[in-house]
Amino acid sequence: MCRPLPPMMPSIDLVERLDRLLPQTQCGQCGYAGCRPYAEAMAHGQAGVDHCPPGGDAGARALARVLGVPPQPYDRSRGECKDTQVAVVVEADCIGCTKCIQACPVDAIIGAAKLMHVVIDPLCTGCELCVPACPVDCIVMEPVAAAR
Repeated sequence: MCRPLPPMMPSIDLVERLDRLLPQTQCGQCGYAGCRPYAEAMAHGQAGVDHCPPGGDAGARALARVLGVPPQPYDRSRGECKDTQVAVVVEADCIGCTKCIQACPVDAIIGAAKLMHVVIDPLCTGCELCVPACPVDCIVMEPVAAAR
């Protein structure tokens, strides 16, 4: 008796190609825990190419090209496409609560409890997840050129 073959799995190469096209903000606006899980979902046919606000319309078109599906604009209900920015901790206001450190998906914030925290600019993806986590509103987002 013959067993049915398992469903075709997308190639690792396809997931890699999709992941490389994503902005690597790890912001979760797509509904997934980061860029790689979103790429995997697209490769499995479980997500559309329009879920990534940071990638904008150009990103959605590039993803559609790789998947061979019709291009479409990104879903604006998920957020807006913004210029690249980084988080900056307002030193005078930071109470050292560590909530921003816990919220950062790429470990771009360093510091210790009850001491000021700082963002390592080259590591910050601009995801903004640290902003709502801060109980004293001491994190601001600045354009990359202004922050560095």
